[in-house]
Amino acid sequence: MIAGIDVGTTGCKCTVCDVDGTILAECYDEYFAEVEGSYGSLQPEIVWHSVKKVLTGAARGFPLQAISVTSFGEAPVLLDENDRPVMPTILYTDTRGQAECEELIRKMGADRIAQLTGTAPHSMYSICKLMWVSRNQPELCKKVSRIFLFADYIVYMLSGVAQMDYSLAARTMAFDIHKLDWCDEILEYAGIEKNKFPPTVPSGTKAGMIRKSVAADLGLSQDIMIVTGCHDQIAASLGTGIAKDGMAVDGTGTVECITSMFSRKPDTVKLQKNNYAVVPYVFPNSFVCYAFSFTGGALLRWYRDQFGALETIVAKQRGMNFYEHMNQKLGDSPSSLLVLPYFAGAATPYMDIDAKGAILGLSLDTTAEEIYRALMEGVTYEMLLNLERLQEAGVYITELRATGGGATSEVWLQMKADILNCKIVTLGSAQSGTLGCIMLAGVACGIYENIQQAQEKLVKLGKEYHPRSEAHEIYMHYYNVYKKIYAATKYIGI
Repeated sequence: MIAGIDVGTTGCKCTVCDVDGTILAECYDEYFAEVEGSYGSLQPEIVWHSVKKVLTGAARGFPLQAISVTSFGEAPVLLDENDRPVMPTILYTDTRGQAECEELIRKMGADRIAQLTGTAPHSMYSICKLMWVSRNQPELCKKVSRIFLFADYIVYMLSGVAQMDYSLAARTMAFDIHKLDWCDEILEYAGIEKNKFPPTVPSGTKAGMIRKSVAADLGLSQDIMIVTGCHDQIAASLGTGIAKDGMAVDGTGTVECITSMFSRKPDTVKLQKNNYAVVPYVFPNSFVCYAFSFTGGALLRWYRDQFGALETIVAKQRGMNFYEHMNQKLGDSPSSLLVLPYFAGAATPYMDIDAKGAILGLSLDTTAEEIYRALMEGVTYEMLLNLERLQEAGVYITELRATGGGATSEVWLQMKADILNCKIVTLGSAQSGTLGCIMLAGVACGIYENIQQAQEKLVKLGKEYHPRSEAHEIYMHYYNVYKKIYAATKYIGI
Protein backbone atom coordinates (compact mmCIF):
# COMPACT_ATOMS: atom_id res chain seq x y z
CA MET A 1 0.00 0.00 0.00
CA ILE A 2 1.20 3.48 -0.88
CA ALA A 3 0.35 6.98 0.39
CA GLY A 4 0.40 10.20 -1.62
CA ILE A 5 0.43 13.61 0.04
CA ASP A 6 -0.65 16.78 -1.81
CA VAL A 7 0.27 20.09 -0.18
CA GLY A 8 -1.75 23.11 -1.36
CA THR A 9 -1.92 26.74 -0.33
CA THR A 10 -5.15 26.29 1.66
CA GLY A 11 -4.90 22.70 2.85
CA CYS A 12 -3.30 19.30 2.35
CA LYS A 13 -4.62 15.82 1.70
CA CYS A 14 -3.38 12.26 1.97
CA THR A 15 -4.61 9.32 -0.09
CA VAL A 16 -3.81 5.66 0.64
CA CYS A 17 -4.14 3.25 -2.26
CA ASP A 18 -3.47 -0.44 -2.89
CA VAL A 19 -1.49 -1.66 -5.89
CA ASP A 20 -4.63 -2.14 -8.01
CA GLY A 21 -5.73 1.45 -7.56
CA THR A 22 -8.39 0.97 -4.91
CA ILE A 23 -8.49 4.01 -2.66
CA LEU A 24 -8.51 2.74 0.90
CA ALA A 25 -8.54 6.03 2.81
CA GLU A 26 -8.36 9.79 2.29
CA CYS A 27 -7.92 12.62 4.76
CA TYR A 28 -7.92 16.41 4.28
CA ASP A 29 -7.01 19.27 6.58
CA GLU A 30 -7.54 22.97 5.91
CA TYR A 31 -5.26 25.81 6.97
CA PHE A 32 -5.08 29.48 6.14
CA ALA A 33 -2.46 31.72 4.60
CA GLU A 34 -1.80 35.08 6.19
CA VAL A 35 -2.85 37.89 3.86
CA GLU A 36 -2.27 41.58 4.53
CA GLY A 37 -2.79 43.90 1.59
CA SER A 38 -0.59 42.70 -1.27
CA TYR A 39 1.44 40.44 1.04
CA GLY A 40 0.67 36.74 1.43
CA SER A 41 2.53 34.15 3.49
CA LEU A 42 2.19 30.65 4.90
CA GLN A 43 3.73 29.23 8.06
CA PRO A 44 5.78 26.09 7.24
CA GLU A 45 5.25 24.71 10.76
CA ILE A 46 1.47 24.85 10.28
CA VAL A 47 1.78 22.92 7.00
CA TRP A 48 4.05 20.30 8.59
CA HIS A 49 1.59 19.87 11.47
CA SER A 50 -1.26 19.48 8.96
CA VAL A 51 0.69 16.92 6.92
CA LYS A 52 1.29 14.82 10.01
CA LYS A 53 -2.41 15.09 10.84
CA VAL A 54 -3.63 13.82 7.45
CA LEU A 55 -0.94 11.16 7.26
CA THR A 56 -2.01 9.81 10.63
CA GLY A 57 -5.69 10.11 9.73
CA ALA A 58 -5.39 8.25 6.44
CA ALA A 59 -2.45 5.88 6.83
CA ARG A 60 -2.44 4.62 10.41
CA GLY A 61 -3.24 0.92 10.49
CA PHE A 62 -2.18 0.28 6.88
CA PRO A 63 1.10 -1.52 6.07
CA LEU A 64 2.57 1.24 3.93
CA GLN A 65 5.53 0.56 1.69
CA ALA A 66 6.10 4.11 0.46
CA ILE A 67 5.02 7.75 0.76
CA SER A 68 5.49 10.43 -1.90
CA VAL A 69 4.76 14.15 -1.76
CA THR A 70 3.63 16.79 -4.24
CA SER A 71 3.02 20.51 -3.67
CA PHE A 72 2.43 23.86 -5.26
CA GLY A 73 5.55 25.69 -6.43
CA GLU A 74 7.41 28.99 -6.23
CA ALA A 75 7.08 29.61 -2.47
CA PRO A 76 10.47 29.13 -0.75
CA VAL A 77 10.78 27.51 2.69
CA LEU A 78 13.87 28.83 4.49
CA LEU A 79 15.35 26.74 7.30
CA ASP A 80 18.14 27.51 9.75
CA GLU A 81 20.90 25.10 10.78
CA ASN A 82 18.51 23.49 13.27
CA ASP A 83 15.88 22.90 10.55
CA ARG A 84 13.56 25.57 11.93
CA PRO A 85 11.87 28.03 9.52
CA VAL A 86 13.48 31.47 9.81
CA MET A 87 10.37 33.29 8.55
CA PRO A 88 6.93 32.66 7.05
CA THR A 89 7.06 31.51 3.44
CA ILE A 90 6.29 34.25 0.91
CA LEU A 91 3.59 33.02 -1.48
CA TYR A 92 3.62 33.43 -5.25
CA THR A 93 0.73 35.94 -5.14
CA ASP A 94 2.76 38.25 -2.88
CA THR A 95 4.01 41.40 -4.63
CA ARG A 96 7.41 41.38 -2.91
CA GLY A 97 10.21 40.71 -5.39
CA GLN A 98 9.02 42.92 -8.24
CA ALA A 99 11.98 45.30 -8.06
CA GLU A 100 14.36 42.36 -7.79
CA CYS A 101 12.84 40.71 -10.86
CA GLU A 102 13.27 43.93 -12.83
CA GLU A 103 16.89 44.04 -11.69
CA LEU A 104 17.54 40.52 -12.96
CA ILE A 105 15.98 41.46 -16.30
CA ARG A 106 18.24 44.52 -16.57
CA LYS A 107 21.33 42.43 -15.81
CA MET A 108 20.57 39.38 -17.97
CA GLY A 109 17.76 40.24 -20.35
CA ALA A 110 14.32 38.63 -20.32
CA ASP A 111 15.08 36.44 -23.33
CA ARG A 112 18.24 35.01 -21.73
CA ILE A 113 16.38 34.16 -18.53
CA ALA A 114 13.58 32.51 -20.50
CA GLN A 115 16.05 30.58 -22.65
CA LEU A 116 17.80 29.12 -19.59
CA THR A 117 14.84 28.49 -17.30
CA GLY A 118 11.92 27.91 -19.67
CA THR A 119 10.00 30.64 -17.84
CA ALA A 120 9.36 34.26 -18.70
CA PRO A 121 10.76 36.28 -15.78
CA HIS A 122 8.21 37.23 -13.15
CA SER A 123 8.28 38.27 -9.51
CA MET A 124 6.21 35.26 -8.40
CA TYR A 125 9.17 32.91 -8.79
CA SER A 126 11.32 31.85 -5.83
CA ILE A 127 14.54 33.57 -6.88
CA CYS A 128 12.88 37.00 -6.79
CA LYS A 129 11.47 36.35 -3.30
CA LEU A 130 14.91 35.19 -2.12
CA MET A 131 16.52 38.35 -3.49
CA TRP A 132 13.91 40.43 -1.65
CA VAL A 133 14.67 38.64 1.64
CA SER A 134 18.40 39.15 1.08
CA ARG A 135 17.94 42.90 0.52
CA ASN A 136 15.26 43.61 3.11
CA GLN A 137 15.83 41.00 5.86
CA PRO A 138 19.63 40.54 5.81
CA GLU A 139 19.83 39.32 9.40
CA LEU A 140 17.24 36.63 8.71
CA CYS A 141 18.98 35.75 5.45
CA LYS A 142 22.22 35.06 7.31
CA LYS A 143 20.44 32.36 9.32
CA VAL A 144 19.29 30.47 6.22
CA SER A 145 21.00 27.09 5.90
CA ARG A 146 18.60 25.33 3.50
CA ILE A 147 16.21 26.50 0.77
CA PHE A 148 13.30 24.22 -0.12
CA LEU A 149 9.92 24.37 -1.77
CA PHE A 150 7.08 22.73 0.12
CA ALA A 151 7.16 19.17 -1.27
CA ASP A 152 10.88 18.75 -0.69
CA TYR A 153 10.54 20.42 2.73
CA ILE A 154 8.01 17.75 3.73
CA VAL A 155 10.18 14.98 2.23
CA TYR A 156 13.09 16.33 4.26
CA MET A 157 11.05 16.45 7.46
CA LEU A 158 9.89 12.87 6.84
CA SER A 159 13.22 11.36 5.78
CA GLY A 160 16.06 13.73 6.65
CA VAL A 161 17.17 13.74 2.99
CA ALA A 162 17.37 17.00 1.04
CA GLN A 163 16.57 16.81 -2.67
CA MET A 164 14.24 18.59 -5.11
CA ASP A 165 12.76 17.19 -8.31
CA TYR A 166 13.23 18.87 -11.69
CA SER A 167 9.63 20.05 -12.06
CA LEU A 168 9.58 21.92 -8.74
CA ALA A 169 13.08 23.28 -9.30
CA ALA A 170 11.77 24.71 -12.60
CA ARG A 171 9.35 26.87 -10.56
CA THR A 172 12.19 28.77 -8.89
CA MET A 173 13.42 30.61 -12.03
CA ALA A 174 16.90 29.50 -10.95
CA PHE A 175 16.96 26.10 -12.70
CA ASP A 176 18.47 25.34 -16.11
CA ILE A 177 15.94 23.10 -17.89
CA HIS A 178 18.55 22.05 -20.46
CA LYS A 179 21.30 20.99 -18.03
CA LEU A 180 18.73 19.87 -15.42
CA ASP A 181 20.64 21.59 -12.65
CA TRP A 182 20.76 24.89 -10.80
CA CYS A 183 21.68 27.81 -13.05
CA ASP A 184 24.99 29.30 -11.93
CA GLU A 185 24.54 32.39 -14.09
CA ILE A 186 21.24 33.39 -12.50
CA LEU A 187 22.32 32.55 -8.95
CA GLU A 188 25.46 34.65 -9.38
CA TYR A 189 23.48 37.67 -10.59
CA ALA A 190 20.91 37.12 -7.83
CA GLY A 191 23.55 36.81 -5.12
CA ILE A 192 22.08 33.56 -3.76
CA GLU A 193 24.40 30.75 -2.65
CA LYS A 194 23.96 27.58 -4.69
CA ASN A 195 24.91 25.27 -1.81
CA LYS A 196 21.78 26.26 0.12
CA PHE A 197 19.59 24.60 -2.51
CA PRO A 198 19.14 20.81 -2.38
CA PRO A 199 20.48 18.57 -5.16
CA THR A 200 18.04 18.17 -8.07
CA VAL A 201 16.75 14.74 -9.06
CA PRO A 202 14.17 13.23 -11.44
CA SER A 203 10.58 13.03 -10.21
CA GLY A 204 10.03 9.81 -8.30
CA THR A 205 13.55 9.47 -6.86
CA LYS A 206 13.90 7.63 -3.55
CA ALA A 207 14.89 9.90 -0.66
CA GLY A 208 15.28 7.43 2.19
CA MET A 209 13.44 5.58 4.93
CA ILE A 210 11.10 7.49 7.21
CA ARG A 211 12.81 8.98 10.26
CA LYS A 212 12.40 6.70 13.25
CA SER A 213 11.28 9.61 15.42
CA VAL A 214 8.58 10.61 12.92
CA ALA A 215 7.37 7.03 12.51
CA ALA A 216 7.10 6.65 16.28
CA ASP A 217 5.32 9.98 16.64
CA LEU A 218 2.75 9.09 13.96
CA GLY A 219 2.32 5.45 14.88
CA LEU A 220 3.65 4.24 11.53
CA SER A 221 6.09 1.51 10.57
CA GLN A 222 9.78 2.42 10.37
CA ASP A 223 10.05 0.48 7.09
CA ILE A 224 8.42 3.11 4.86
CA MET A 225 10.34 4.52 1.90
CA ILE A 226 9.96 8.29 1.34
CA VAL A 227 9.99 9.25 -2.34
CA THR A 228 10.45 12.70 -3.84
CA GLY A 229 7.36 13.63 -5.84
CA CYS A 230 6.95 16.62 -8.13
CA HIS A 231 5.11 19.88 -8.77
CA ASP A 232 1.38 19.49 -8.14
CA GLN A 233 0.46 20.08 -11.78
CA ILE A 234 2.86 17.36 -12.90
CA ALA A 235 1.34 15.01 -10.31
CA ALA A 236 -2.16 15.83 -11.55
CA SER A 237 -1.05 15.10 -15.12
CA LEU A 238 0.31 11.72 -14.10
CA GLY A 239 -2.73 10.94 -11.99
CA THR A 240 -5.12 11.66 -14.86
CA GLY A 241 -3.21 9.53 -17.37
CA ILE A 242 -1.67 12.31 -19.48
CA ALA A 243 0.77 10.42 -21.67
CA LYS A 244 0.67 11.79 -25.24
CA ASP A 245 0.40 14.97 -27.28
CA GLY A 246 -3.03 16.60 -27.38
CA MET A 247 -3.91 15.52 -23.85
CA ALA A 248 -4.14 17.98 -20.99
CA VAL A 249 -5.36 18.08 -17.42
CA ASP A 250 -7.59 20.84 -16.12
CA GLY A 251 -6.90 21.14 -12.41
CA THR A 252 -9.33 23.28 -10.45
CA GLY A 253 -8.14 23.81 -6.91
CA THR A 254 -7.31 27.15 -5.34
CA VAL A 255 -5.72 27.97 -8.69
CA GLU A 256 -7.17 26.93 -12.07
CA CYS A 257 -4.47 25.36 -14.25
CA ILE A 258 -4.46 23.59 -17.60
CA THR A 259 -1.33 21.49 -18.04
CA SER A 260 -0.70 20.30 -21.60
CA MET A 261 1.89 17.77 -22.69
CA PHE A 262 4.00 17.91 -25.84
CA SER A 263 6.92 15.84 -27.10
CA ARG A 264 7.72 17.98 -30.14
CA LYS A 265 9.01 21.39 -29.23
CA PRO A 266 6.43 24.10 -30.05
CA ASP A 267 7.18 27.76 -30.72
CA THR A 268 8.90 28.45 -27.40
CA VAL A 269 9.29 32.15 -28.19
CA LYS A 270 5.51 32.54 -28.47
CA LEU A 271 5.01 30.42 -25.37
CA GLN A 272 7.35 32.54 -23.30
CA LYS A 273 6.06 35.83 -24.71
CA ASN A 274 2.68 34.79 -23.33
CA ASN A 275 4.32 33.78 -20.04
CA TYR A 276 3.92 30.02 -20.44
CA ALA A 277 6.59 27.96 -18.72
CA VAL A 278 8.25 24.95 -20.33
CA VAL A 279 8.70 22.30 -17.64
CA PRO A 280 10.38 18.85 -17.87
CA TYR A 281 7.83 16.01 -17.73
CA VAL A 282 8.43 12.43 -16.58
CA PHE A 283 8.68 10.77 -20.00
CA PRO A 284 11.91 11.05 -22.07
CA ASN A 285 12.13 14.24 -24.15
CA SER A 286 8.70 15.39 -23.03
CA PHE A 287 7.57 18.68 -21.54
CA VAL A 288 4.46 20.37 -20.26
CA CYS A 289 3.39 23.98 -20.07
CA TYR A 290 1.04 25.66 -17.62
CA ALA A 291 -1.85 27.96 -18.46
CA PHE A 292 -3.36 29.18 -15.23
CA SER A 293 -5.44 31.69 -13.31
CA PHE A 294 -4.58 32.71 -9.76
CA THR A 295 -8.26 32.39 -8.91
CA GLY A 296 -10.02 29.13 -9.62
CA GLY A 297 -11.69 27.60 -6.62
CA ALA A 298 -10.34 30.56 -4.65
CA LEU A 299 -12.98 32.75 -6.28
CA LEU A 300 -15.81 30.51 -5.08
CA ARG A 301 -14.25 30.33 -1.63
CA TRP A 302 -14.14 34.16 -1.59
CA TYR A 303 -17.86 34.23 -2.38
CA ARG A 304 -18.57 31.66 0.34
CA ASP A 305 -16.57 33.53 2.99
CA GLN A 306 -17.84 37.01 2.12
CA PHE A 307 -21.47 36.41 1.17
CA GLY A 308 -22.36 32.80 1.92
CA ALA A 309 -22.71 32.66 5.70
CA LEU A 310 -26.45 31.91 5.61
CA GLU A 311 -26.17 29.43 2.72
CA THR A 312 -23.33 27.67 4.56
CA ILE A 313 -25.66 27.10 7.53
CA VAL A 314 -28.46 25.87 5.27
CA ALA A 315 -26.06 23.53 3.46
CA LYS A 316 -24.86 22.07 6.75
CA GLN A 317 -28.44 21.45 7.83
CA ARG A 318 -28.99 19.55 4.58
CA GLY A 319 -25.86 17.46 5.14
CA MET A 320 -24.00 19.09 2.25
CA ASN A 321 -21.06 21.41 1.81
CA PHE A 322 -21.60 24.98 0.61
CA TYR A 323 -20.58 24.28 -2.99
CA GLU A 324 -22.85 21.27 -3.44
CA HIS A 325 -25.73 23.32 -2.05
CA MET A 326 -25.09 26.25 -4.42
CA ASN A 327 -24.66 23.99 -7.46
CA GLN A 328 -28.14 22.57 -6.88
CA LYS A 329 -29.59 26.09 -6.99
CA LEU A 330 -28.07 26.99 -10.36
CA GLY A 331 -29.93 26.75 -13.62
CA ASP A 332 -28.46 25.48 -16.88
CA SER A 333 -28.53 28.72 -18.86
CA PRO A 334 -25.45 30.96 -19.34
CA SER A 335 -25.32 34.01 -17.12
CA SER A 336 -25.67 37.51 -18.59
CA LEU A 337 -22.92 38.74 -16.24
CA LEU A 338 -19.21 38.96 -17.04
CA VAL A 339 -16.58 38.42 -14.35
CA LEU A 340 -12.94 39.35 -14.84
CA PRO A 341 -11.40 36.85 -12.38
CA TYR A 342 -8.29 38.86 -11.47
CA PHE A 343 -9.10 39.08 -7.77
CA ALA A 344 -5.46 38.13 -7.01
CA GLY A 345 -3.93 39.61 -10.16
CA ALA A 346 -3.77 38.13 -13.67
CA ALA A 347 -1.75 34.98 -14.39
CA THR A 348 -1.12 33.71 -17.93
CA PRO A 349 -1.04 35.10 -20.52
CA TYR A 350 -0.65 38.59 -18.97
CA MET A 351 1.14 37.93 -15.66
CA ASP A 352 -0.06 41.25 -14.29
CA ILE A 353 0.02 41.10 -10.50
CA ASP A 354 -1.61 44.55 -10.30
CA ALA A 355 -4.65 43.59 -12.40
CA LYS A 356 -8.00 43.86 -10.63
CA GLY A 357 -11.19 41.85 -10.88
CA ALA A 358 -14.56 43.09 -12.08
CA ILE A 359 -18.21 42.02 -12.18
CA LEU A 360 -20.10 43.59 -15.09
CA GLY A 361 -23.79 43.61 -15.96
CA LEU A 362 -25.28 43.88 -12.47
CA SER A 363 -28.84 45.11 -12.01
CA LEU A 364 -31.41 45.19 -9.24
CA ASP A 365 -32.76 41.93 -10.66
CA THR A 366 -29.41 40.12 -10.35
CA THR A 367 -29.58 37.15 -7.98
CA ALA A 368 -26.91 35.66 -5.73
CA GLU A 369 -27.01 32.47 -7.80
CA GLU A 370 -26.32 34.42 -11.02
CA ILE A 371 -23.23 36.00 -9.48
CA TYR A 372 -22.03 32.62 -8.24
CA ARG A 373 -22.46 31.08 -11.70
CA ALA A 374 -20.77 34.06 -13.35
CA LEU A 375 -17.69 33.54 -11.17
CA MET A 376 -17.35 30.03 -12.62
CA GLU A 377 -17.88 31.35 -16.14
CA GLY A 378 -15.26 34.09 -15.71
CA VAL A 379 -12.58 31.60 -14.72
CA THR A 380 -13.53 29.40 -17.70
CA TYR A 381 -13.47 32.31 -20.17
CA GLU A 382 -9.96 33.02 -18.96
CA MET A 383 -8.99 29.41 -19.70
CA LEU A 384 -10.40 29.73 -23.23
CA LEU A 385 -8.27 32.84 -23.74
CA ASN A 386 -5.26 30.76 -22.73
CA LEU A 387 -6.14 27.88 -25.04
CA GLU A 388 -6.29 30.30 -27.96
CA ARG A 389 -2.81 31.63 -27.11
CA LEU A 390 -1.44 28.09 -26.81
CA GLN A 391 -2.79 27.21 -30.26
CA GLU A 392 -0.92 30.20 -31.68
CA ALA A 393 2.29 28.62 -30.34
CA GLY A 394 1.46 25.20 -31.80
CA VAL A 395 0.06 23.50 -28.69
CA TYR A 396 -3.29 21.90 -29.54
CA ILE A 397 -5.54 20.27 -26.96
CA THR A 398 -8.13 17.72 -28.00
CA GLU A 399 -9.10 16.28 -24.62
CA LEU A 400 -9.18 17.70 -21.10
CA ARG A 401 -9.19 15.51 -18.03
CA ALA A 402 -10.68 17.21 -15.00
CA THR A 403 -9.25 17.02 -11.51
CA GLY A 404 -9.23 18.94 -8.24
CA GLY A 405 -12.14 20.13 -6.16
CA GLY A 406 -13.81 21.72 -9.19
CA ALA A 407 -14.01 18.30 -10.86
CA THR A 408 -16.77 17.33 -8.41
CA SER A 409 -19.11 20.03 -9.81
CA GLU A 410 -21.20 18.70 -12.70
CA VAL A 411 -22.47 22.23 -13.36
CA TRP A 412 -18.96 23.58 -13.79
CA LEU A 413 -17.78 20.62 -15.89
CA GLN A 414 -20.62 20.99 -18.40
CA MET A 415 -20.00 24.73 -18.46
CA LYS A 416 -16.34 24.11 -19.30
CA ALA A 417 -17.22 21.70 -22.09
CA ASP A 418 -19.64 24.27 -23.57
CA ILE A 419 -17.29 27.26 -23.30
CA LEU A 420 -14.04 25.53 -24.27
CA ASN A 421 -15.80 23.48 -26.98
CA CYS A 422 -13.84 20.46 -25.86
CA LYS A 423 -14.57 17.04 -24.36
CA ILE A 424 -14.07 16.95 -20.59
CA VAL A 425 -13.38 13.58 -18.96
CA THR A 426 -13.62 13.04 -15.22
CA LEU A 427 -11.67 10.49 -13.23
CA GLY A 428 -12.69 7.82 -10.77
CA SER A 429 -10.97 9.92 -8.10
CA ALA A 430 -10.91 13.70 -8.00
CA GLN A 431 -7.61 13.56 -6.10
CA SER A 432 -5.34 12.90 -9.07
CA GLY A 433 -2.45 14.78 -7.45
CA THR A 434 -2.07 12.20 -4.73
CA LEU A 435 -2.56 9.41 -7.29
CA GLY A 436 0.32 10.87 -9.31
CA CYS A 437 2.47 10.66 -6.18
CA ILE A 438 1.39 7.07 -5.60
CA MET A 439 2.48 6.19 -9.15
CA LEU A 440 5.92 7.74 -8.65
CA ALA A 441 6.38 5.98 -5.32
CA GLY A 442 5.20 2.67 -6.76
CA VAL A 443 7.63 2.83 -9.67
CA ALA A 444 10.49 3.89 -7.36
CA CYS A 445 9.86 0.86 -5.13
CA GLY A 446 9.43 -1.61 -7.99
CA ILE A 447 5.71 -2.15 -7.45
CA TYR A 448 5.09 -1.00 -11.03
CA GLU A 449 7.49 -1.54 -13.92
CA ASN A 450 7.08 2.02 -15.22
CA ILE A 451 4.74 5.01 -15.23
CA GLN A 452 2.70 3.61 -18.12
CA GLN A 453 1.91 0.46 -16.17
CA ALA A 454 1.07 2.52 -13.08
CA GLN A 455 -1.33 4.67 -15.11
CA GLU A 456 -3.02 1.55 -16.53
CA LYS A 457 -3.55 0.27 -12.98
CA LEU A 458 -4.56 3.46 -11.24
CA VAL A 459 -6.30 5.75 -13.75
CA LYS A 460 -10.01 5.03 -13.88
CA LEU A 461 -11.99 7.22 -16.27
CA GLY A 462 -15.39 8.50 -15.24
CA LYS A 463 -18.11 10.55 -16.86
CA GLU A 464 -17.63 12.49 -20.10
CA TYR A 465 -19.02 15.97 -20.77
CA HIS A 466 -19.45 17.01 -24.38
CA PRO A 467 -19.92 20.55 -25.72
CA ARG A 468 -23.44 21.60 -26.71
CA SER A 469 -23.40 23.74 -29.84
CA GLU A 470 -26.30 25.97 -28.82
CA ALA A 471 -24.82 26.76 -25.42
CA HIS A 472 -21.36 27.30 -26.96
CA GLU A 473 -22.79 29.87 -29.40
CA ILE A 474 -24.36 31.85 -26.55
CA TYR A 475 -21.18 31.73 -24.51
CA MET A 476 -19.11 32.94 -27.48
CA HIS A 477 -21.29 36.06 -27.68
CA TYR A 478 -20.25 36.92 -24.13
CA TYR A 479 -16.67 35.72 -24.58
CA ASN A 480 -16.04 38.13 -27.47
CA VAL A 481 -16.90 40.93 -25.07
CA TYR A 482 -14.92 39.34 -22.23
CA LYS A 483 -11.68 39.45 -24.27
CA LYS A 484 -11.88 43.25 -24.36
CA ILE A 485 -12.39 43.87 -20.63
CA TYR A 486 -8.76 43.54 -19.50
CA ALA A 487 -7.51 46.10 -22.03
CA ALA A 488 -10.36 48.42 -21.05
CA THR A 489 -9.48 48.23 -17.35
CA LYS A 490 -5.84 49.01 -18.10
CA TYR A 491 -6.87 51.94 -20.31
CA ILE A 492 -8.85 53.60 -17.51
CA GLY A 493 -6.21 52.76 -14.94
CA ILE A 494 -7.98 50.11 -12.85
